[in-house]
Order: sequence, then structure tokens, then C-alpha cells
Amino acid sequence: MTEVTRGTPSTPTGSDGVFAYTWDIVGDPAAAEHLAGLGVGSVTLQASYHAVRAITPRHPHHRVVHAVHAAAYFPLSEDIWRGQRLRPAAPSWGVEVPDRFGAATTALAGAGLRTEAWLVLTHSSALGARAPELTVRNAYDEPYAYALCPAHPDVAAYAVNLAREICVRYDVPALMLEACGWLGFEHGSHHEKTHGADLSPGCRALLSVCLCASCRAGLANGSDDRVGGLDPDELARDIRTAVDGELREGRTVPPSLAETLGEARAQRLFDHRRSVITSLARRIADVAGGRELLLMAEDSPQATGPDSALDLARYDGPADAYVLKCWDEPDAALTRVKDAAQNTAVPIVANVSVIDDPPGALASRVAGLRAAGAYDIRFYHAGLASSARLEALRSAVRGTR
Repeated sequence: MTEVTRGTPSTPTGSDGVFAYTWDIVGDPAAAEHLAGLGVGSVTLQASYHAVRAITPRHPHHRVVHAVHAAAYFPLSEDIWRGQRLRPAAPSWGVEVPDRFGAATTALAGAGLRTEAWLVLTHSSALGARAPELTVRNAYDEPYAYALCPAHPDVAAYAVNLAREICVRYDVPALMLEACGWLGFEHGSHHEKTHGADLSPGCRALLSVCLCASCRAGLANGSDDRVGGLDPDELARDIRTAVDGELREGRTVPPSLAETLGEARAQRLFDHRRSVITSLARRIADVAGGRELLLMAEDSPQATGPDSALDLARYDGPADAYVLKCWDEPDAALTRVKDAAQNTAVPIVANVSVIDDPPGALASRVAGLRAAGAYDIRFYHAGLASSARLEALRSAVRGTR
């Protein structure tokens, strides 16, 4: 295998960073220095990513990039992907460079920035459409094409191979793992038309329970000494009854899955999810060669989405940091970080949205999150933000370090 893009990043763990796309950097000779000028020490760089339409305000050659399907932004090695059921597609947009990730990493290293490889693992509508039997399926046996189910061995192998390819090719010090678990009902599909049903949070949680063949087998297998297996058919019927009761008869589903399904069955579901996420993270750690694993996480085993749903106090898998999304109301974000920092000794990284918060509020939000226990900040997203927002980012980094 041809190895590319070697280099030792100059910035250790313990510095703030920004998210960026490869097309923000490749083809723009000034991009890496511009990012370094924000005062951060690292860039969380897209290596495998879902479909997106993005603006690039400062690139010399393009303004709008439409990634029409999920893709890997690095060349694929036949010895890794040969015979695999799932294989990432190549991008055909942005810039015409075969190794977009490698080119961007080289530029970032030249500016003294460390690169964290940003891997989106189970979110691919293109792969899900081609292999619906490998996707999340709700209690009505309806597939969510955008959501590959990590309980399927083929999906787990795909996720591990994405990490393996990065770790063989590049000397990056860290992997940022997004969607290292289940995506659920909450997802903006093409021309989304679900909001008018006024679904309660509890109903959305029920529609996010995966009952594909692999999850059915895992749920039926009572591998935990405290909680035995359950009947997946009975579980599906009860979920449908609760969902239809809300949709058709106005009986609002309680917010807690334990209240609807019963404590034992909810705990079995949570244990199944934790087991699958832990196994996948361990397999990725095995191929990571000592690199840091930065796990996008949510301290709630009931949740589904791009952040792995875990009880952080019980999770015993590999993670060098938990990256918690802090894009919502400031007090809620502060409580989330404070509670997580109290529940685990693993460092907490706060994921802050530069593109949603008013620029004038960013510095106070960041200061509050640091005081609540955030070890580092990752700012989303340096490539999408206006000049005013980037100036607010620069001030927030300068003012709270």
C-alpha cells in the first residue's frame, strides 16, 4: 500500500480547534494560515462524510459545494476493501484532487496545526439505499435509508475499515468519531414533511428504536446478567400501539422509554446499544495504533443521532475525550457539560456552533462551558462561518485561554 502524507503535528492535545471541510482548504493557498490565525491548535477535518450542500465564503475558486452523497475523501486501498459488502464512494465535487484529505492535512501541518480525522461512520443514504437490510428499521419494519445499523457485522466492518484506512495512510494523532451508533427518527430527510404530526419526544424515541434482524437478535439474547432477553415481536407491537395511540387518538407518549416499555425492557435496549457501541469503539481502537479517540457522545442512553448515546458513568469502552454538542440554549448546554464532567474522568470537549449563536454571545458561552468543566472547545464550523463570526471565534479563544 502506498503511504501518503506523513508528518508530526506540532500542537498537542489540550488546545481548542475548529471543524473544516477538505474543500475549504485544498486549492486555497491561504486557507491553512487563515485557520491558524484564529488562535486554535487543531482542525477536525472531514475524512468520511455524509451528503451536504455547503458554502465556502473565502475559497478562490468556488462558493457552493454540493456533496450529493456520502463519500470518503481519501483514496481506497483494494487490500482493505476487497470483498467488503459496503464500500465508500469517491467524491466528484469541490476540487479535482484524488487525495483531498492528504492534501489538506499537508497544508495544515505546514501551518503548525494538528489534524483530527473526522469520520462519520453510520450515516450514508447512498449505501443505505443500496443495502436496506443493513439499515435501521423501526417497529413498522420501515427502513431509514440514511442510517446504517451498527449492529450489523457488515456495517461494523465498514466503520472499522474507514478508521483502518486513515490510520494506515496518515500520521494523524486523533480520530473524531461521529455516528458511532444509531441514527434514529430525528433526521432532516429530503423535503422533510414530518413536523405537522406534532410528535412528542417520547414518540420520536419510540420511532428511533431499531428492530432490524441484527438488533432483534441482540435484544433477544439476554447477555447481561441483570437483564434477560426480550421478545422483539412483542416489543414491536407495544411500540406500534403507543405510537398509533398518539398519532390517531391523541394519547401523548411519555418522554421516558422506561415508562412506555417498562424498566426491564428499556434497560435491555440500552444495554444492547451500549454493547454494540463499545464493541465498535474497541475495534476502531485496535486499528488506531494509539491515536486519540474523540467520541461524539450524549450522556443519555435513550438518545439516537450523530452523537453516541451512552450512560457516560457506565461506559467502559475506549475514549480519550467525549465531545458534547452544545448548540442549544446556553443554560442547558452548561448543565450538560457540568453533569458529564461530574459523571466521568474522561475529558469533556464542548462542541460549539459558531454558525448558530449570535457572534456577540460566543465568548460568554465559551467561558461558561470552560467553567462548567470543558477541557477543550471545538468550534463548528470555520469553513461555513462569516468573517464576523470568525472574528467572534478568535476573540472567544483569545479571551478564555
